[in-house]
Amino acid sequence: MGSVIAVAQQKGGAGKTMLAAQFAVALAEQARVALLDIDPQGSLTAWGRLRAQAPKAAGALSVTTLSGWRLANEVEKLKSSHDYVFIDTPPVIDSDARRAIRSADLVLIPLNPAPPDLWAAEGTLKLAAEEKCRAGLVFNRAPAASRLRKRLEAEIAARGLSLLAVALANRAGYANAFADGLGVTEAGPSTQAAEEVRAAVAALRLWLA
Repeated sequence: MGSVIAVAQQKGGAGKTMLAAQFAVALAEQARVALLDIDPQGSLTAWGRLRAQAPKAAGALSVTTLSGWRLANEVEKLKSSHDYVFIDTPPVIDSDARRAIRSADLVLIPLNPAPPDLWAAEGTLKLAAEEKCRAGLVFNRAPAASRLRKRLEAEIAARGLSLLAVALANRAGYANAFADGLGVTEAGPSTQAAEEVRAAVAALRLWLA
């Protein structure tokens, strides 16, 4: 049975959908990966349509759009035939987000290294705790080093929260690849962004081991 990762953050602009796509593409180099879009905005679904026409798309990924009471059954079906299932959740705490977290092995919460994003993660962390699901944070669009980032890292550690060992930097390559229906590991396999995503995925796999 595959691992289910719900990518959730109630604050818009944290890069939730982009991160789900990038991680899924990188994992698809060596594993069977499915993406499930339950966000009404449908950005991941739109990316999947672009991907179907992208010559550089290498890894086989399935992208399914769904919401409501059928979610649990669909997750069970997907994880029986895939190694990893990513769920892109709505940017609100609603019944669909709760269903996704209830079905997940891990809730992955992207945030920019700034206090408002950490504050906004509180609702998702609370929901994960209520559903007895492990949760972890990952820095997105992060500067290489800053006093604010170090301060947040210290606060996260002091609270006993998990933070992915690898952060994603603020690189144009992510948005450019996403706009073409690709991951950076496909659009530029030898770039810093591609190496960064592969390292982040390796850290994620350790969490799920």
